[in-house]
Amino acid sequence: MPIEKIIILVINVFGGVAVIGSYIFGLKSGAEGANALWGGTPTSIRSIYTVSMILSALGYFAFIYFILFKLDPASFNFNLLYIIFLAILGASALWMPLSNLFLAHPSSALWLAVRIILAVVGFSSIALAWVLIGFSGREFGLAYYLAVAGSVYFAFHTAFLDMILWPIFFKM
Repeated sequence: MPIEKIIILVINVFGGVAVIGSYIFGLKSGAEGANALWGGTPTSIRSIYTVSMILSALGYFAFIYFILFKLDPASFNFNLLYIIFLAILGASALWMPLSNLFLAHPSSALWLAVRIILAVVGFSSIALAWVLIGFSGREFGLAYYLAVAGSVYFAFHTAFLDMILWPIFFKM
């Protein structure tokens, strides 16, 4: 496997562990409990969020598969992908701890930090979709189209549901 793909794999393994670890730790240590993290999100749409999280995860697997097994590092500068994945995963790992900190000690500065973290993930996800859309699908086949669809859906979830909608519902 080329070094560029190994770096993407390492970023995703360590970043994924950091995200999942922050969620496990955050759900166990959050004084307010998991329900507080929903803020004022109506119960009626929480199931939509849950289904969307699953679809986003499937989309993530689709585009990471494409990048690791179909994309030729000789045809694309992977440095941009490193930055995008570090931003998505790094910021995602900070969301739960910052949100719990905000719940325990509400302040405008912490709320701004949570919003910035969500914006970094949302805009980085849009950047990833933009990069993938820029390739020609004819040379890659079905894996490409699944990667594009997955990245677009992932961007929708992170940029619209998480970055825009969740803060609207959240009651400070």
